[in-house]
Amino acid sequence: MIFNLEMIEKVYAGMRSRVDQARKNTGRPLTLTEKILYAHLETIPSKPLARGKDYADFFPDRVAMQDATAQMALLQFMSAGIPRVAVPSTVHCDHLIQAELGAEKDLSKANSENKEVYDFLASVSEKYGIGFWKPGAGIIHQVVLENYAFPGGMMIGTDSHTPNAGGLGMIAIGVGGADAVDVMAGMTWELKWPKIIGVKLTGKLNGWSSGKDVILKLAGILTVKGGTGAIVEYFGEGTQSISATGKGTICNMGAEIGATTSVFPYDRKLAGYLASTGREKVAKLADQVSDLLQADPEVASNPAEFYDQVIEINLSELEPHINGPFTPDLAWPLSEFAKAVKENGYPEELKVGLIGSCTNSSYEDMERSASVARQAVSKNLKAKAEFVITPGSEQIRATIERDGQMAAFSKVGGVVLANACGPCIGQWKRHGQKEGEKNSIITSYNRNFTGRNDGNNATHAFVASPEIVTAFSIAGSLTFNPLKDKLQNESGDWVTLDPPSGDELPKNGFDAGENGFIAPAEDGTGVTVTVSPSSERLQVLTPFAPWDGKEYTGLHLLMKARGKCTTDHISPAGPWLKFRGHLDNISNNLFIGAVNSFGYEPGKGKNQVSGDVKSFSANARDYKKSGTGWIAVGDENYGEGSSREHAAMEPRWLGGKVILVKSFARIHETNLKKQGMLAITFKNPADYDKIQESDRISVLGLTSFAPGKPLTVELLHADGKKEQFEVNHTYNEQQISWFKAGSALNLIAAGGK
Repeated sequence: MIFNLEMIEKVYAGMRSRVDQARKNTGRPLTLTEKILYAHLETIPSKPLARGKDYADFFPDRVAMQDATAQMALLQFMSAGIPRVAVPSTVHCDHLIQAELGAEKDLSKANSENKEVYDFLASVSEKYGIGFWKPGAGIIHQVVLENYAFPGGMMIGTDSHTPNAGGLGMIAIGVGGADAVDVMAGMTWELKWPKIIGVKLTGKLNGWSSGKDVILKLAGILTVKGGTGAIVEYFGEGTQSISATGKGTICNMGAEIGATTSVFPYDRKLAGYLASTGREKVAKLADQVSDLLQADPEVASNPAEFYDQVIEINLSELEPHINGPFTPDLAWPLSEFAKAVKENGYPEELKVGLIGSCTNSSYEDMERSASVARQAVSKNLKAKAEFVITPGSEQIRATIERDGQMAAFSKVGGVVLANACGPCIGQWKRHGQKEGEKNSIITSYNRNFTGRNDGNNATHAFVASPEIVTAFSIAGSLTFNPLKDKLQNESGDWVTLDPPSGDELPKNGFDAGENGFIAPAEDGTGVTVTVSPSSERLQVLTPFAPWDGKEYTGLHLLMKARGKCTTDHISPAGPWLKFRGHLDNISNNLFIGAVNSFGYEPGKGKNQVSGDVKSFSANARDYKKSGTGWIAVGDENYGEGSSREHAAMEPRWLGGKVILVKSFARIHETNLKKQGMLAITFKNPADYDKIQESDRISVLGLTSFAPGKPLTVELLHADGKKEQFEVNHTYNEQQISWFKAGSALNLIAAGGK
């Protein structure tokens, strides 16, 4: 039993008294979000916490890490001097497997090329009491949903799509590795008390529409930053018609609207999924506290009184959606998409369709997609576009092989990849497409940022449900509408596709396939973890220097980013994943995709000492060597996307002092604070325009740094003139102590908080 039943029993045993106390102290009924948060607070306050303002300390129930982020998280944990993790924790090897030739060959190659990293992660896991999931076992979020997620629980994970577990009624939040270290060390984890967006679902999904379309539509409503600082809570009778895994899909993609996480109430769909995945005991425990695993009745009766924003979606009227290109919030109803393709000049021919990933690789997803593939075969159709399938876990792979979905995909021309992230995160060695050549792909993944999937900035990536992706792959065209259009088969006849169908759960139960889990040693003190000093993949961390107590003066401007600057722009994945455990090597990709507002090609700027145009990382290394700090300036929602803390550690490692932007994405702002960077925002966004390329920049007020007290930025222009303006920050007392210590990890290692 790997799902820690004793821990779950303990959570439920203490939940009712804490929820009752929270109701008493707030003087009102509670949302589901509030019930779970209050149940995990270190101390329930006597007065209500202010949403979007007050910070709170929590004790999460567990931690999950994927192999790319686990390297840095565990290197930090090792340096903290803690003998064993204090909460159940797991590592999942899913990011480092490159998709190219198919499951068997790709996995074999990954095991060979990444042996040093896998051995490191396995030995650290064994030593410190961490469960280890081997390469090929599956994608972190699918494996967590199948084995660990439980209604009413709280977990953090070092991946931005950790909220996937919200499909099983869990508050699951993506964080950086330093946050994971806090929790694994037995300390509380800090979060600003969130706002709550209520999404009321009415009606019932039908035809070609699926759970994926709920979040695709919501992304169009809220945009990529509309959920920032908020938890999205779904309610209404419509929630009961969506499968547990469909709910997981919706929560997974909540990361694309900037939401802290998303959550669904407990119902019979969740109970059925728990039982089907071998956790009937968990379902029975949840049944006993089911009233605590949903919002109080008064909330549903008058939602505007309890949620900061209420959005209603009628599932019966919901159209399939296609979102993109280049951003996940550009939402097109299927009925309008063909027109959008033509009017915007998107490449109409579809080159590749890809289904699966952590977002959409459930049994239901594969079954509905396979029903479309079976139709195609029976109607003498084959996929005109390349068609690629990524099972989310070994359990899914084994089950769909047994039940025939795999054969259906093969007959229509599909290629099955390893149970790993693959193309979704840029781990795709794509053939036959030239760099810079415009083309279109469509996926059932979650993100479609420029160049994310294949490294080609000219690839137009669109996001849709697996069944829509399958239909489009068969048609080979973005202008095909399966609800009304016909296709000409290989005999020259015109045929139509019927709406997809299929079971939510396998009638014969799940086939676990090959066991990919390795439990840690009961006593890991005798386990040795070694890192070679000459390794190009792993590097033992050295502490960042503490703040010297002085104002930041005369900083060079490294970069002034224009437009989107996601973590993919700051520290891309793809070929750089292999350096995730080596801070110095991976720092060579710093800001490699960022667009400098002063011109030049992406990733480059003028060196203010030599006058040469060089990569941002090269310029940063020059400034660091000369002892001069630097500042980077950004636009709105800076740091959107992945939770990767490398995007915060690299600037710190290369001598950066300050990141000044119009607004931050939540996870990235926290990551910067944890690493000792100064993360500040323009009080007046128009001040962004005042910053000139050759400015020497000072940040004043640090000697009296305090919560809620603005700082001052002073610009010294090349002509000798000076300008000043105020900037804001969101640091509290604890976070200021991280800044002064040089990083949060420095405080942990010193025995402080």
